[in-house]
Amino acid sequence: MRLRMHPRFCFTGQLTRVFLVVAASPMTDPRTLPAQIVATQAWAPRDRRIAVLIPCRNEAPSIRQVVADFRQALPHATIYVYDNRSTDGTAAAAREAGAEVRHELWPGKGNVVRRMFADVDADVYLMADGDGTYDALAAPAMIGRLVDDQADMVIGTRKGVRSDAHRRGHGVGNRIFNMIYRRLIGPDFTDIFSGYRVFSRRFVKSFPAISSGFEIEAEMSVHASQLRMPIVEVETDYRERAQGSVSKLRTFRDALRILSTLIRLFKEIRPLPFFGAFAGGLGATALVLGFPLLSTYLETGLVPRFPTAILATGLMMLAGLSLGCGLILDSVARGRLEQKRILYLAVGHTQQP
Repeated sequence: MRLRMHPRFCFTGQLTRVFLVVAASPMTDPRTLPAQIVATQAWAPRDRRIAVLIPCRNEAPSIRQVVADFRQALPHATIYVYDNRSTDGTAAAAREAGAEVRHELWPGKGNVVRRMFADVDADVYLMADGDGTYDALAAPAMIGRLVDDQADMVIGTRKGVRSDAHRRGHGVGNRIFNMIYRRLIGPDFTDIFSGYRVFSRRFVKSFPAISSGFEIEAEMSVHASQLRMPIVEVETDYRERAQGSVSKLRTFRDALRILSTLIRLFKEIRPLPFFGAFAGGLGATALVLGFPLLSTYLETGLVPRFPTAILATGLMMLAGLSLGCGLILDSVARGRLEQKRILYLAVGHTQQP
């Protein structure tokens, strides 16, 4: 069956939207086809360089279909598959499917993302996993939101998560870490671990990418929150893995790495609350231990229990030291934030035509 594209136009509010409707050839009744309507904003894909970035490790069972799906959804995009030390023929399968294959020998998704962002030059970047769990048909709408809303990152938040695509423990952990993120960093996101994202050029070229593993998504979210970037969330389907594809996540190991990353980033971007919490705890303990001694001293002029007095004094000194560190590092963090902001503004943004 041959398909041809018919452009149709409708007007909604102040924006002119372009709907590309996949219609059947005259020999086929369109009503017999699935409803494949890809809604995009009024942006011309030929006018922008779109890069689809797919980090992969041992995803041979699914990578062909993933490349084909994104090729259909974004026919003018360049699809890059970055192979991360695969041993099952992932690179060959991706090359056969028409992707441009590159290699990253340092293990870990964070290392792959750092290499992708450094090497690829484009106007719009879309990142997705190679396991086939993300819906490629959502890509044009996500890119449309990035351009129309002048956003720097669009996150495909996951819905309809199935047990064999996302283990129950991972789902619970995802909710817990999202709650921790909102407490420590800010309320900007509902799914900080989604690997389905669209980025502007200025996000990609200003993102330091320090993490080496799966905690890279959390670092991306913190980077956007710290610089107060315009962010959009779009709900997307999250599907079953292809048969034979195995999750690379290790529940407890990666959970500890993600938690340590969040704490470290919280210390880096908000040092005064971080060290202030230690100062408050140490100071409160010192007061609890020292108040009875102070009361006795005021009544009798004597200081009983010298070890306790020395301990309380030491704890209070540590509290003052911790508070001082927080104040100094807060000034340092503010200076680093200003530098990041200047670098971010120096990179060109994806503009509307």
